[in-house]
Amino acid sequence: MPRILERGLTGLFRSRWGVALVIAVLVLAVVGIGRLFADGSGDGKQLLDPVSPAPTVSVDPSHDDDGVIVDDEPPPSPTAKPGTATPEAVAYAFSSAWVDHKNVSSKAWHDGILPNSTKNLSEELNGVDPADVPADQVVGRPTIVPVGDGLVNAVVTVNSGKLTLQMVAPDGKWLVDGVDWEAA
Repeated sequence: MPRILERGLTGLFRSRWGVALVIAVLVLAVVGIGRLFADGSGDGKQLLDPVSPAPTVSVDPSHDDDGVIVDDEPPPSPTAKPGTATPEAVAYAFSSAWVDHKNVSSKAWHDGILPNSTKNLSEELNGVDPADVPADQVVGRPTIVPVGDGLVNAVVTVNSGKLTLQMVAPDGKWLVDGVDWEAA
């Protein structure tokens, strides 16, 4: 940079007018950027406002030309076969058995979770060392989140985080089919 220009810029930033000019340019830049994000309708709505969730989309090759089915309805509420436990009760029983891991053998721990788990999950957890369970106590009631017909997630708060149970209802009886734990 030529020495004269360099001195001119240095002097500009040292003067009050120079500081005022820099502030004015920054304010105009912020206002300009803000206008870029406005949709131009004048109602103050921003392009980055939250949007409603998208509808559920599935593909059925036998449906119309493109096979796409759009379902705006929320997932159905979970139901249980008469005489069987609700998803909340199954989730609580499974969670209670899952955290009951101190001073028990691997077999005893597995036997505790067995009545409320699917065959696949039972096989997956067979031989697990109960000492590896990262929680000791259930501290909250299960929250059920419907996913689809016969499919829910149950979120259970434990003393060290959240336990998410993927639950299925084959033949109307709710069972835990997957376990995910997230530290608090």
